[in-house]
Amino acid sequence: MVFKKMVVLMMGCLGLEKQPTQPAPPAENGESLTIDCGAARIRLSDGRFLAYTERGVPKNKSNYRVIVVHGFGSSKEMNFMVTQDILDELKIYLLLFDRAGYGESDPNPKRSLKSEASDIEELADKLQLGSKFYVLGVSLGCYPVWSCLKRIPDRLAGIALVVPYINYKWPSLPNNLTKDDYRKGLSRWTLFVARYAPRLLYWWLTQKLFPSSTVLDRNPAFFSRKDLEVLKNTPGYQLLSQNKIRNRTVFDSLRRDFIVAFGKWDFDPMDLTDPYPQKESTVHIWQGYEDKVVPFQLQRYVSGKLPWIRYHEVPDGGHLLVYDSAVCEAIIRSLVLGEDPPLYRPEIAN
Repeated sequence: MVFKKMVVLMMGCLGLEKQPTQPAPPAENGESLTIDCGAARIRLSDGRFLAYTERGVPKNKSNYRVIVVHGFGSSKEMNFMVTQDILDELKIYLLLFDRAGYGESDPNPKRSLKSEASDIEELADKLQLGSKFYVLGVSLGCYPVWSCLKRIPDRLAGIALVVPYINYKWPSLPNNLTKDDYRKGLSRWTLFVARYAPRLLYWWLTQKLFPSSTVLDRNPAFFSRKDLEVLKNTPGYQLLSQNKIRNRTVFDSLRRDFIVAFGKWDFDPMDLTDPYPQKESTVHIWQGYEDKVVPFQLQRYVSGKLPWIRYHEVPDGGHLLVYDSAVCEAIIRSLVLGEDPPLYRPEIAN
């Protein structure tokens, strides 16, 4: 029972955007998380298709072009609650896409840190976003953004990492901050099972002998007060269900995403040097002080090791910051205009 809660926490908590309400149809080899291909799609150089959707002002009338990278178990239909009025005022074009294996995009059996950054760059080039564009990642969707920062910093006009998850395998994380963090053991256990015992994991998440895997639903141990309000008030909101995970292609895509995110990386983000010494672009981290999925203490440590990153902390915010329209407006304004609202400056004791 404890193990099941561990698995569900790690594989459910990291994809906290609005999910489609219809279960996925039976999967065949090569399908993605859904097979309705009504969305606009581009073909990548390796033959895979990526699906996308557009918001805001038309691309040819925009001042800023922002790619939004969704998290675990989500899609291009995620809720990023910046209003149309703000997008119109600032003339922002938003591009949301299904990462490999999600929504209407083809799976990538060779998914890696490098391929995630390559997909974003190729998407931007295929849609002619220009020599520079903005990237905004949410939760687990921040690992592709870290990879972009490492591999294609010259293409980025600005970067926002919103409630970015922490990989406990990063070598620079100090033991005194993580030794008592139950999430560290949780991620190691789940990564081991996902990598070496996928059949056991699949059975455990889909069997009906024990209580439902919806243990996370509205559980205050895993969600802040504001997160619980989101869960209560958002129509159609749901976490990963057994019906979804029972689709084997869905399960395999989620498992690969999880392994890449929590496995060993080919770089340590805290070893990155400032790629913008002339302040030609800016990098932001947005964190909720009451986030129970990613502790603010670790986020403060990461930003402290990388002083060229602008750190913003929402005092009463949890993990679901993208459901707060005021916070989303602040995120967008800081990303494209460089604003630094005093309300979101952390209060750090001397």
